[in-house]
Amino acid sequence: MLALDRIYHAAYVLKGVARKTDLIAAPHLVSGMEDLYLKTENLQVTGSFKLRGASYKISQLPKGDLERGIIACSAGNHAQGVALAATHMGVRSIVCMPDGAPIMKVESTRRLGAEVRLVKGSYDDAHDEAVRLQEKTGATLIHPYDDEDVICGQGTIGLELIQQDAHLDRVFVPVGGGGLAAGVAVLIKQLMPAVKVIGVEHEESACLKAALLGGEPITLHHVGLFAEGVAVRRIGEETFRMCRALLDDVVTVSSDETSAAVRDIFDDVRAISEPSGALALAGLKRYAAEHHLSGERLAFVLSGANLNFHQLRYISERSEIGEQREAILGVTIPEEQGSFLRFASVLGARSVTEFNYRLSAARAATDPARIFVGVRIARRQERAEIVADLEEAGYDVIDLTDDELAKVHVRSMIGGRATPGVPERLFSFLFPESPGALAHFLEVLGTRWNITLFHYRTDGADYGRILCAFAAGPDDVELTEHMDRLGYSYNEETTDPAFRFFLAR
Repeated sequence: MLALDRIYHAAYVLKGVARKTDLIAAPHLVSGMEDLYLKTENLQVTGSFKLRGASYKISQLPKGDLERGIIACSAGNHAQGVALAATHMGVRSIVCMPDGAPIMKVESTRRLGAEVRLVKGSYDDAHDEAVRLQEKTGATLIHPYDDEDVICGQGTIGLELIQQDAHLDRVFVPVGGGGLAAGVAVLIKQLMPAVKVIGVEHEESACLKAALLGGEPITLHHVGLFAEGVAVRRIGEETFRMCRALLDDVVTVSSDETSAAVRDIFDDVRAISEPSGALALAGLKRYAAEHHLSGERLAFVLSGANLNFHQLRYISERSEIGEQREAILGVTIPEEQGSFLRFASVLGARSVTEFNYRLSAARAATDPARIFVGVRIARRQERAEIVADLEEAGYDVIDLTDDELAKVHVRSMIGGRATPGVPERLFSFLFPESPGALAHFLEVLGTRWNITLFHYRTDGADYGRILCAFAAGPDDVELTEHMDRLGYSYNEETTDPAFRFFLAR
C-alpha cells in the first residue's frame, strides 16, 4: 500500500498548481439525502481533477528527464493537466490526440502550452504515436492513471475530503482507469477505515467490474464514449490491485442515469458537469435506492466539467428518461378525423413531450396510424398507469421507454415504411468520429446491397451512431459475413420492436 507521507508530500507540492476545491452541501440534490456533499473538482483550472496527478508526477522527475521533455496521449482531461503542469515547470510537452477529439479540448490543450499532435484514427492510434515519439526522443511518457505518483496526486482529493468533513459515512468516486478511486481509497482507508469508498463505472466501460469478475485486468472488446472521461478498455495493473483491496463496493450506471445526474447538478447547484464528472452522483443515487440508505452523510467527487457543448442536446433528451420523468410509447390510432383529439383526451392533463406522426402514401386510407409519443411523468409507476388508460380506451400500446433504438434513431424517423415485397435487414453501427469519417464508412460499406433506410446521429462524442437497413432476406449469409469484415462495432436490429412498429413493412 502507498505510504501516506507520499500523499502528504503531493498535497504540499500541488499548492502552487492545483486548487484545494470546496466541499459544498447539496441537501436538495437527491430526495431523502439531506446530508449530501459534492467535491468541486470541476473548478480546477483545467476543469478536471487530472491536473493533480499529472502535476505531481512531473514534479518528481529527475532534471535530466525534464530536459528531454514530456509526452502524453489523451483525448481531453489528462492532456490539459499535462500541458498546464509542464508549462508551469517550464518543460516542453507534446500531447498526441486522436483527430476526432473535441475541438474544445484540443484548443484548450494548446492554450495551456502543449504542442498538440493530431493523429488520424482512434485513441489507440494516438497512443501508438506517443510511444513512437517517446522511443525516438527519450522524453518521458506520463501515464494517465497506472503510476504511483499519479495515484498520489489524485489521492490528495481524499485528504482534502476528510479534512473538510471528518464525519462522512460514504464517498463515491468515478472509475475509469482507476487512478482517482485508488488514490482516494488509499488515503481514506488508512486514516478513516470506517468510511466506505464506492467506485462508480459507466456500464459501457466497466473495466474494473470485468477485472473483479475475472480476477485480473481484462481488456474490454469495446467501450462506449458517452462518458469519454472514463472510457477505458483496461484498468491499470497497479490501480486494480489497490481498488480490489480497498474499495468497499462498485456500482455501474447507464447513460440515461448519468444524463439525469448532469441535469440534477445543474438544477441544484448551477454547475456544469461532463458526463464522467456526474458519474459518481448517478452511482450514489442508484446505490442509495438499492441499499435503502437513510440518515447517512454522503459525498461524491464531481470530477470534471469539460463538456462538449453539442452533447447537451443528447443529455437533455436522455435525462428525462434517466430521472424516470418521461415515458415513450408507440400507439396505434384510427386514421380518421378527430383521432388525435380523442387520443389526447385520454392522456388528460398530462404533459406531452413529443408527438411524431406522418401520413404515409404507402398506407391504405383505412389502415390505422401509428404515433410516437413522449409523456412527462411524475413517478415510475405512472408509465404503467398511462399504458393501462390507453388500452382501456381501446388503443394498442407498446412501451418503448427502455428501447435504445427508439430513443436514439426511430424517434427521428417516424413515417416511412419499406416498399411492399422488399425484404429488409436492419443494423446499428458505431464508428469513430473524425473528419471524413461518415464518407469513409460509406466507402467501406460498399454498394453490393441496396440501402433502404439510413439514419446518422452524432451527439458530440467520439463515436457516431448509424442505423442502416439493406434490401436482403434473413438467409443472406453473405451480408452477415460482409458486416463481420467491415471492422466496425455493429448489432443486427431487424427484430427490434420500435423498428417493427414504425418502420418495417
